[in-house]
Amino acid sequence: MIKYTRFFITLLLAVAAFSAHAQSTATSSSPYSRYGIGDIDPQLMGQNIGMGGIAVATNKIGFFNNINVINPASYGAVNLTTIDVGLYANFLTLNQTGAASQKNSNFRLNHIAFAIPTSKRSALSFGLLPYSERGYNYKRTVNKMGNSGSPADTNVTNYSYSGDGSLSKAYFGYGFGIGKHLLLGANVSYIFGNIKDIATTEIPNLAGAINSKIESSNAIGGINYDYGLQYSFDFSETKHLVFGYSASAGTKLHTQSSFVVSQYFNDANGNQDIAADSVVSTTGPKSKLKLPQINRFGISFQNDGKFLVGADYSMGKWSDLSIAGVNQGLQDSKTFNIGGSYTPNISTIRNYLATVDYRLGALYDETYMHINGRTIKRYAGTIGLGLPLRSNNGSYYKINIAAEVGQRGSLVNGLVKENYVNIHLGFTLNDKWFTKYKFD
Repeated sequence: MIKYTRFFITLLLAVAAFSAHAQSTATSSSPYSRYGIGDIDPQLMGQNIGMGGIAVATNKIGFFNNINVINPASYGAVNLTTIDVGLYANFLTLNQTGAASQKNSNFRLNHIAFAIPTSKRSALSFGLLPYSERGYNYKRTVNKMGNSGSPADTNVTNYSYSGDGSLSKAYFGYGFGIGKHLLLGANVSYIFGNIKDIATTEIPNLAGAINSKIESSNAIGGINYDYGLQYSFDFSETKHLVFGYSASAGTKLHTQSSFVVSQYFNDANGNQDIAADSVVSTTGPKSKLKLPQINRFGISFQNDGKFLVGADYSMGKWSDLSIAGVNQGLQDSKTFNIGGSYTPNISTIRNYLATVDYRLGALYDETYMHINGRTIKRYAGTIGLGLPLRSNNGSYYKINIAAEVGQRGSLVNGLVKENYVNIHLGFTLNDKWFTKYKFD
């Protein structure tokens, strides 16, 4: 009875988290999030992020069950009920030639995911993850002749651009094994949310000037599919070489756009007052947003309970992304991940530090953005820890901490260079639920 009570309490918390996340706004503060459908989230747990983001050919890490949404075939290796809840923090510094640097920080509940074994070689998984985020705000000041102007100039015009919103991914998946070496799996996901862009034109130093604002938004929702496989070569009971493949299908989501043009005055403090008039307010017909096909390949080698090393390569066909039949002008992306985990002595009871998972990795990303004649690239190094907590009546707990330190963009051709630190804090539970007890 206690087991079932715990299940329903946890499910209630999951529903509450789902509701809170669905209503949240974006936690991105990057000017690059204005392209496409925003910054795409890696959809990884902290234990994978600490290893450079490798996931395609991983399932269990050591002897611990993990939820790996990137490759649903991994669910087939889950043999205990697993819950993973994560928090996320982002610290970002923006630099641009001729401008002062800007610092931002953001925090959020990142994910909640469950995996429940249905047989010795199969399991169900479901949960809620972030899919993409939009969040930017910048301003350009010019005079009436189109040249740079000072803020005190009575002829200056301010052009401001901002955006916010996010897309979330609720998924349900199943993975199973065929024979001893092959795992197969798939996710059905519902991607939903809103993304919005706002452009304003203001003449701040001209009394009685009418300012204008253009606001466009897209409400998005629809089904997406992930599928994958993993094949292992066993050199012994504890040493395994795993090859993996997974993909996200290039499906079409529903989208409906709205477009509002309004006019307003600034108040005595120079802030935007209530809109005086809406010149245009339209809601477009329901249309389609075409997502790209994303293919991922991975390889890993693991000595159970000792170490794991691996590498991934991903390709995203982002040149296919279109909204309401309009191609978004992106390019195809390429991502390389490499990393591993090492546990000095998983079975010792005298040296806690020897039971900790120590993780390290790196990634290189040629993003889908090509701006001012340059491909926007991202480089990052990662580090992580898996901190086991004392087991209790067959329950196993682990705190996963990961940090990603990286750079995106550059200072050439008027671009923005981002230096960032992402912190992931996760809590993972392994437990045996739904056990039938027999009495003599």
